[in-house]
Amino acid sequence: MTLLVTLVTPEEEIWSGNAGLVIAKTLDGDIGVLTGHAPVLGVLAPGSLVRILQTEGDDVVAAVTGGFLAVADDRISVLAAQAELGSDVDVQAVRSELDRLLAESGTGSSAAAEPSGVEYARALLRAAGQ
Repeated sequence: MTLLVTLVTPEEEIWSGNAGLVIAKTLDGDIGVLTGHAPVLGVLAPGSLVRILQTEGDDVVAAVTGGFLAVADDRISVLAAQAELGSDVDVQAVRSELDRLLAESGTGSSAAAEPSGVEYARALLRAAGQ
């Protein structure tokens, strides 16, 4: 038996498929979901990763800005405010953006980087294996 996993944002479906295990970080801590898991609704931690261990094929890693993880009847819905698969990350662009955000936060300007922007950029790099 497998889990049916769907990862979506308000704009699009990022990924959908079967998995044997899903690991995510919620505000209450890390959660690992296998088949037969009790129903649960968790709030995803901002700037965290969701790991999907597929039953066939490579594992999927996605960075998320926050959102929800819902589990019921061997179905997992990851509803993220923003998400990107590690395999789709433009590492050079993200590093440049992270440098810019960190520089802005150090200048004390009113456009200072929000922690969530820095957290998400760092999560994108982790999702890409950097």
